[in-house]
Amino acid sequence: MRPKKTRWVKCAPEERCFRPQCKPLSKLEGVHMTIDEFEAIRLAHLEGFNQEKIAETMKVHRSTISRILESAHKKIADALVNIKAIKIEGGCCKIIEKGKR
Repeated sequence: MRPKKTRWVKCAPEERCFRPQCKPLSKLEGVHMTIDEFEAIRLAHLEGFNQEKIAETMKVHRSTISRILESAHKKIADALVNIKAIKIEGGCCKIIEKGKR
């Protein structure tokens, strides 16, 4: 398997976790979303970028963005439908410094 190419992101790498309050913590399952999946979702749905623009921003191929978005959408759907927490961490990412692109 080829090593993953570094994905460039603007979001801070700090730990982020979202969990439903309707289920006790002891019975709560979770899904793990990578920082690059989170960034691709942010760019696509919050910023309104198309896949080509996201690929340019994150410095990867457009087909890679397609796979990242598909994975992120499945994880979000799983969490919403099956009442699971979403933990965002990890991934092969570098943070874009302010003023650089």
